[in-house]
Amino acid sequence: MKKIKIITFILTIVALISSCEDDGGKAFIPLNDGAVPNMQKSATGETFIDLVKINNNEPVNLEFSAEVAQGNPASTDVVAVYRTLEGPVYNSVLSSDVILPMVFTLSTDDIVSAFTEITSTSDIKLGDVLSITTRFTMEDGTVLNIINEDGTSNTGSNIQTTVLFTSVINYPVSCPTMLEGNYTSTVIASSLPIAGNFISPQQVTITQPSAGTYVLSDGTAGIFGATTPIGLQFTDVCGTITVATQSTSFPGQVDFDQGDGTNLDPVTGVITLELAYTSGSCCGLPGITYTLELVPN
Repeated sequence: MKKIKIITFILTIVALISSCEDDGGKAFIPLNDGAVPNMQKSATGETFIDLVKINNNEPVNLEFSAEVAQGNPASTDVVAVYRTLEGPVYNSVLSSDVILPMVFTLSTDDIVSAFTEITSTSDIKLGDVLSITTRFTMEDGTVLNIINEDGTSNTGSNIQTTVLFTSVINYPVSCPTMLEGNYTSTVIASSLPIAGNFISPQQVTITQPSAGTYVLSDGTAGIFGATTPIGLQFTDVCGTITVATQSTSFPGQVDFDQGDGTNLDPVTGVITLELAYTSGSCCGLPGITYTLELVPN
């Protein structure tokens, strides 16, 4: 436990250094030369594609706004990428040569019509994701794609992680979930002695920054001490929990692998997270395994 606590200071220094560095020239669309959009979901529209509504033939209406966050593009297209859980990725231009800012709406039928590969609403499957952004053409003819045709990002980490604007909005195909709230987190198994290495039990919160995506306030059970909780992100797709590899506080330094015991009890609402630190994690974490039981308060 002492060793784990010591590296809290190291983590803080590394984070500060990293924030001052650039991304090594990997940004294909640098802020100083190109243009980026600010995409925002409407407060009155759907935040995800509700599979329950689709299966019941009820309308799903997406509403979002787009504006130029930085740069001076000559023309703008609003584009969409549909990533299927099975693997294929589809591309579409939703609107061509638009003048921003503008508000857009998409119905379920509009989504079907936008992609030649989607022939009916029955082709919309659980776990698919619709991503929407812009494609800018600059005065010199340069075309700036925020997303590549394979669904990967065409921007550097500085654009992806900034809090100043949102360059891409995602609409996952999911089911309504309401896991946010206060929980009691208990370490019920670990490769380390629980006493002296974890804070267990402890009070934690789960928030839902976007539909079906949740953040656990401390996914480490206090392994770095009570003053350094490290967030863990996960998704709930109709009862299937998937833990994000990177922690929210120190991505690349404190990262998680998910075990087969991770699940959500649909009756009690108890969430079980079977976790291990990745081999790439720092500070002596690799090899540590533990299981969290989150009981709603």
